Amino acid sequence: MRWWLVAASLWLLVVVTVSNAQARNRPHNQDGEIHRGKRKRDGPGPGRARVGRSRPLKIRLVPGPSMPVEPGENQGKTLIMKPYKNLQEQHSSYNVIPDPDSLDLSGDSPVPNDPGEPVTPLTQEEIQRILWREEEEHREEEERLRKKDEARKKRRKQRKEQAEKQRKIVEGKRRGEEKALRLQVEKEEEEWRRHLEEEERRREEEERRRQDEEDRRRKEAAEREAREKERKLEEERWRQEELLRDELLALVEEEEEEQEKVEEEVWLRGDVFEMPPKEPEEPDLLPAPIPRPPAATEAELKEMEAAVEEAEEEEEEEEEEEREVVVENRGGLPPGCEISDVTLTCDNAKLTYFPPLSIPELKSLSLEGNNISSIPAAAFNGIPNLEWINLKKNKLTSNSIDAKAFKGLKMLSRLYLDGNLLEAVPADLPPTLQELKINENRLRRIHENSFQDLSSLVILELEGNLLSEGNLDPLAFAPLIQLSYLRLGRNHFRTIPQGLPISLLELYLENNLIEEISETAFNQTHSLNVVSLRHNRLDETRIAPLTWFNHRNLESIDLSHNDLYLVPSYLPKSLVHLVLVGNNIERIPGFVFAHMDPGIEYLYLSYNKLDGEAIEPESFFGSYQSMVELCLDHNQLISVPSGINEMTNLHFLRLNDNNIRSVPDESICDPNHSGDSTMVALRLENNYMDPQKISPTAFSCVRSSSSVVLKPQKTK
Repeated sequence: MRWWLVAASLWLLVVVTVSNAQARNRPHNQDGEIHRGKRKRDGPGPGRARVGRSRPLKIRLVPGPSMPVEPGENQGKTLIMKPYKNLQEQHSSYNVIPDPDSLDLSGDSPVPNDPGEPVTPLTQEEIQRILWREEEEHREEEERLRKKDEARKKRRKQRKEQAEKQRKIVEGKRRGEEKALRLQVEKEEEEWRRHLEEEERRREEEERRRQDEEDRRRKEAAEREAREKERKLEEERWRQEELLRDELLALVEEEEEEQEKVEEEVWLRGDVFEMPPKEPEEPDLLPAPIPRPPAATEAELKEMEAAVEEAEEEEEEEEEEEREVVVENRGGLPPGCEISDVTLTCDNAKLTYFPPLSIPELKSLSLEGNNISSIPAAAFNGIPNLEWINLKKNKLTSNSIDAKAFKGLKMLSRLYLDGNLLEAVPADLPPTLQELKINENRLRRIHENSFQDLSSLVILELEGNLLSEGNLDPLAFAPLIQLSYLRLGRNHFRTIPQGLPISLLELYLENNLIEEISETAFNQTHSLNVVSLRHNRLDETRIAPLTWFNHRNLESIDLSHNDLYLVPSYLPKSLVHLVLVGNNIERIPGFVFAHMDPGIEYLYLSYNKLDGEAIEPESFFGSYQSMVELCLDHNQLISVPSGINEMTNLHFLRLNDNNIRSVPDESICDPNHSGDSTMVALRLENNYMDPQKISPTAFSCVRSSSSVVLKPQKTK
């Protein structure tokens, strides 16, 4: 315990020394007292310590009764207290009292408030208690610091554990992504291998068919040659027979003339009563002619065969009618219908009316390819539980469908009306409907209430009609709050229809007359994922910059077969799949894909007008890590575009049918890339290259040499 006392004494000594130094530096007033500084705000009274903490104790030595003190000497000054050992030695000559500034004057204190009062010296026990209290405060301070340090270590440990846990999560996610990517690559490899095998089989089949065709042609040519030779031999024989016949006829004529001369001589001799001899029969010396069929025999045979076939068909139809009559009489089904479980199929059964049915358990009904022209109100009374109705390719009109025909079907989810004569959407369709197809009809108008109460509709197809922005009400799609899939192709739209559903995910507007896309065209469809505008009249100047720039879910855009001259700018940031086939594109601007995240993966620019100056060094910037499939075939490129060798994830590359004359070593594959080979297929046929002059290292990033197609090449 003594070493604690020594330490406390030393600490008190330091405190007293500092206090004396500060006191000496303070200015004195006229009475010789030191001006005290401004007290802290922690305590209201003089000398009061801050709440919760004790101020360092200052000890003042007062001379004892046996020690004379000169006037003014050491009065009002704080003396330096020596260590505890010396303090005991000097106890006989000095009294130790604490400094009033270091004590709490609010309680009992041995130091009087009035300087004139006598000073009570501190006893050894009081000094010991003071030292113990200081020691206790020191221990409490150390304990507080220790707890603070432990708390800091604990927080550091928690942060470290949290960082380790986050690292493990990121590592697990990275491993999962790598595994998914590896599985995808393996799947793509398998698909490509299967594609190559199918392509090889197809080529073998084509080669076999070609060989068979050549054999057949050679055989036919040989047969024609044999027939021609036989015909020539036959003609030659006929000529010889004609000559022989002429000679025989001449000989017969000579004999007849001689016989006539003899007869004349007989007559001239006066034998008038003698009958002339019987004329000799013509000798059977000529060979029998070869019979030839008349020219009309083959046509007559065909007519006879057709007549026989018609007779057979009539007999079969009669037998079928007899069978149908039997079936109808037995089961009550219309002729040509088949039922299996809960599905009734009457496709191409030549029905002219809607068959009266009474099968309550029936779920599916198909009447495709008939001549049904009307649907009465009670058509579905006997089959109220239908879920799917197929009425494609009939002769239904808007006026021939009763307004209450579909109203009683409480479970209907799919209705197909393609290939009819409808001019309007049928009324009062059941609210349970999820899929509606009215393609290839004569729809001329979509009213505000055409889709009323169809809040469950998910798929709507209206292709091949007479619709345009002028006869489509902007509020027509408002009730379709769950519509995800909309097809409006093969109509007469010149702009994007207004009022598209908010829930729309896929929109197809192929084969229209669309010339312009405004900034507000897709304002409401923030969930849109796929847009197809192929076979329209768009060019890059008629697409507003903010048309789809802010869309966060749009991943696929098809603008093939339009009038584009440049790859459009301001494409969606989320775009992954871009199809620009069959345009007039002459240039890919720089940084056109730089803003995309995670980056474009599938880019199709086949059948355009890209030449040697069409692709800039920065054209593919932003897609080096994401590009998976790039098609630049059927253009006018004279060299491999720059930037392809930096695409580290490229799997399929098509450069066939261009004007490329050489493939430098580093134009397709980066020799400094140390990772695994990623390219699965590379096509370079129908260019102007010499395969013998291409270095094998030019294709070092291709997984298999058999995946590189170099033949055939064009001749210079």
